[in-house]
Amino acid sequence: MSLEEILEDIKKEFETASVKWAAFNSLHEAYAIVLEEVNELWEEVKASQKNPSRIKYTREEAIQVATMAIRLIYDCCGN
Repeated sequence: MSLEEILEDIKKEFETASVKWAAFNSLHEAYAIVLEEVNELWEEVKASQKNPSRIKYTREEAIQVATMAIRLIYDCCGN
């Protein structure tokens, strides 16, 4: 998988999340969401270690972490 494909997946996830959820109200809220996504990624990392066929779920969680980090920048760090 190329970097361009990964970035395209993050862009799609960003667009979906932006339609589904309102902008973050504060850095505190944004951090909490990013942390929640990181915790979900950690759970998938551990699960994938035990069952390598779960790697697609780990990838999905990593994309969500990246998306929420970008959303923090977009919503809270000045456009």
